[in-house]
Amino acid sequence: MAPAPQRHTADELIPRPERTAGALRAALSRVDPSRLDEMQRTMDEAFSQAIDHKSLAPIQAWLLVWAQNIEIARRADLRTRYRHAQDVLTSYDKHEHGDEDAVNKALAEISAVLDEAQQAVRG
Repeated sequence: MAPAPQRHTADELIPRPERTAGALRAALSRVDPSRLDEMQRTMDEAFSQAIDHKSLAPIQAWLLVWAQNIEIARRADLRTRYRHAQDVLTSYDKHEHGDEDAVNKALAEISAVLDEAQQAVRG
């Protein structure tokens, strides 16, 4: 059973949605509507895999991934940390500055944000 949505604080754009396809789609439409097509495409893939493998595991994984993505998008703290780390990775050019330490820190930060978001949505 999906956890009940929670009240949100000032640093959260919206309350945490239930972990259902409809609730996640509605939440994404508010926090990052540019990703709705991606969400639909990956949902279609998950359902296709579920049918092929006769297992609900791909659908459960899809729900968790999108709950995690929405957790990052709806929380200012996670969103800021994630975007900063992505910016470091995007601007990295080993031929220009070769700051591998900065890249390693950015990768560790992305991993930490993903872990924190996953823990939050799993309750």
